[in-house]
Amino acid sequence: MRHDVGRGARIVSALAVALCAAGPGMAQDRVSILLGSHHVNASFDFEEINPGAFLTWEGDQVDWTVGGFRNSYGGASAAVMLGMPVYERGPAQIALTAGLAVYPGDGRRFAVRAGDVVPLGGIRARYGNAFVQVFPSDGNTTDAIVSFGLTFSLTDAAE
Repeated sequence: MRHDVGRGARIVSALAVALCAAGPGMAQDRVSILLGSHHVNASFDFEEINPGAFLTWEGDQVDWTVGGFRNSYGGASAAVMLGMPVYERGPAQIALTAGLAVYPGDGRRFAVRAGDVVPLGGIRARYGNAFVQVFPSDGNTTDAIVSFGLTFSLTDAAE
């Protein structure tokens, strides 16, 4: 089945390509591997194994993340996220996070959307190489989505 990718999806995809092609002036600082998710109080049988890969550029006050993942409906999605750290101490970090994800053909399943583009917002916690993200939901099919995985600094490896 072929899905028409709308204007919003093209914008998210263009942002992702622009970040990845930014060149040596914007070297990636971190790579993250998404492993899975848990849908809290789900009324639908979501897929909970969601492999994906993300690249992050860390700034002084804001970080940008772009990547792709297998979504909870079994399709491929891309996302562009912005994170704002609110707590950092040693190997621990907590950040507010917001962005856009493309769910080709499945955007209609979300209450808030622009075609197949869905806004995301929540909180991310990282300790060492592990991360957890919590995205509150509208309570129609799930109360929240908790995603988790592993993350690795690319700048520490270069030193």
